[in-house]
Amino acid sequence: MAEDARVDALVLKLHDVDAVKFGEYRLKSGMMTPIYIDLRVLVSHPVLMNQVSTLIYQRAQEENLKFDSVCGVPYTALPMATIICSRNELPMLIRRKEAKDYGTKRMVEGIVRPGDVCLIIEDTVTTGTSIMETAEVLYKEGLKVTDAIVLMDREQGAVEMLASKGIKLHSIISMFKLLDVLQAGGRISPQTAKSVRDFILDNNTFKYDDDDARSTLAACRVQRAPSPEEGNGNGNLSPLAKKTCKEQEQVLSYGARAKLSDIHPLGSALLKIMEEKKSNLCVSADVTSYPELLELADTLGPKICLLKTHVDILQDFTPAYCNALKVSAEKHNFLIFEDRKFADIGNTVKHQYEGGMYQISSWSHLVNAHAVPGPGVVQGLRSAGKPLGRACLLIAQMSSQGSLATGEYTQSVLKMAEEHSDFVLGFICGSKISKKPQFIHMTPGVQMQAGGDGLGQQYTTPEEVIATKGSDVIIVGRGILGASDRAEAAESYRKAGWDAYLKRLGH
Repeated sequence: MAEDARVDALVLKLHDVDAVKFGEYRLKSGMMTPIYIDLRVLVSHPVLMNQVSTLIYQRAQEENLKFDSVCGVPYTALPMATIICSRNELPMLIRRKEAKDYGTKRMVEGIVRPGDVCLIIEDTVTTGTSIMETAEVLYKEGLKVTDAIVLMDREQGAVEMLASKGIKLHSIISMFKLLDVLQAGGRISPQTAKSVRDFILDNNTFKYDDDDARSTLAACRVQRAPSPEEGNGNGNLSPLAKKTCKEQEQVLSYGARAKLSDIHPLGSALLKIMEEKKSNLCVSADVTSYPELLELADTLGPKICLLKTHVDILQDFTPAYCNALKVSAEKHNFLIFEDRKFADIGNTVKHQYEGGMYQISSWSHLVNAHAVPGPGVVQGLRSAGKPLGRACLLIAQMSSQGSLATGEYTQSVLKMAEEHSDFVLGFICGSKISKKPQFIHMTPGVQMQAGGDGLGQQYTTPEEVIATKGSDVIIVGRGILGASDRAEAAESYRKAGWDAYLKRLGH
């Protein structure tokens, strides 16, 4: 909330100094626009320039970005990059727009070490071309570019274009956010805000290579409800207005994502269940007796999309119980997720998965695994599970205090999932780590009140997990199992999780 307040205040200050103009202007791309963002005026407002630079660096920290140097896109972003690097003692690179015809004739000034990762800073983007041009110059020097931070995203295709080139764009202010703040502050009329929104929605510059993906996204993007001044008579935005937004995967509904051509069939089935039951609740059934587990399945089954089990803590396990559990899952339309956390070489996990006394692959739709052993753990599970239509979740982050599953490890997990997406359908994580909408994110350690226990478990609320951190499924254990009325508690969590999802969609 504090960050939102800072951004709101920044928007108003930018308007105060005439960095945001309304009228008719031609952009670098040649496009005519009813709004112009002129951030070059910031060099004459040092206090405001410092505030902008601070927010950009804070975003890099919040996103846990890993980089060795910083490069500002010439010319407006150069002062921002200079302040960030000077304040935080970071190496800076300067990209020239044209090579000198004397001296070293270099296009990049500074110490360049091939293989280093460079973070690009930009003031505003429309198509993302300026960032891509800078990235290509850095590539020629042997540098890597994985992320870029922009102060203002006009929301006209830069996020998607850069993502298609392997660069993740992080913005401080989005165009729709700016319009909302200015309208709420009485700086612009509802009619002006509407005309700019219509222009943005009509002029998305990113072109999808796949017709099915384009049509699916165009049909399923969901924005906020229009204001009374913008209303079209039925309370919804037009299909055209649903075509663009800041982050496409965040605004696709569960049902729309279930229809994507590159999603795992079991992922599609799960998303359909979630949409039909209006539930993104997974109950962690950490009980030690099978009769109690079956009772939980039958009692809570109508309210959940997943039942998470720990079969190896059951004191009275028999194979016959697995059939009863499958019957309950079919009756109440939920999937079974055995929280086995496989973490061994491929051949071993294959036997652990399909054999032994538990024969997990025969009854559990989903299992999970650590990525520590490398891709062999996925390959071993895949060989046993894929023929049965099963799927796997990779553990990218954990809810325990001091977990080592962070940073580079998490990024390695993401890469492993992308390389094995025919069997990996998503992640166990604290927040969304992939922008690809076919991956499903599930977050453990959820309770109505944030906090922790005496054994390192950290709890987060349903709203923070779903609406703020962008996860898809809340995993709740003690918040339900410890309640005097488990069914009532499950309904409370189901409703809280679903309300958070609707908030994320803008409903």
